[in-house]
Amino acid sequence: MSDKKILVIDDDPDILESITTILRSENFTVITAYDGEEGLEKFRSEKPALVICDMMMERVDAGSKVAEAIRKEDKETPLYLLSSIGDATYSTVEVGKLGFNGALQKPVDPKVLISEIKKALKL
Repeated sequence: MSDKKILVIDDDPDILESITTILRSENFTVITAYDGEEGLEKFRSEKPALVICDMMMERVDAGSKVAEAIRKEDKETPLYLLSSIGDATYSTVEVGKLGFNGALQKPVDPKVLISEIKKALKL
């Protein structure tokens, strides 16, 4: 596992491109996936240090299903929810119960993104 390899799972190409640009500017290696199934395949093959996963993809709860599948195989890798409904999610759902270590609100603030990742990876 590379300590600077990040997997980003989101079905929005613009979101993937912006997060990839931000992370690469900080010398992270970025792997992307457009849906939960591809995300799980890349999680298994690439062994990322951290995963960022959108909640609302091909199915409404796809992000929570991805988190559940990852947590069955790996309890340690930091896993962050990426959502445009972040505040609403916080008030109704405990993201930790879904398997996530935290949540990032869309549009992602680059400083918050980098800060959260560095903290999670102890960099």
